[in-house]
Amino acid sequence: MNAMVVIALLVLIGFAAVATVMIGNSKPNREGNPDYDKKTGANTIRLTLFYVMAGIASCFALVWYITG
Repeated sequence: MNAMVVIALLVLIGFAAVATVMIGNSKPNREGNPDYDKKTGANTIRLTLFYVMAGIASCFALVWYITG
């Protein structure tokens, strides 16, 4: 694999990790959101759809990488 691709992926993963920790430690996140607890069904459906779309996009990217 090209070294630039590996470096770009590592930078992206590092950015995602830092952003996740920052969001998790934010004051609004620590205080909670009562509306979020009331909408668990809608939140679960939305998150599931996001994961399905990400999975499909990943499959297309893998096929494109293998054939291209």
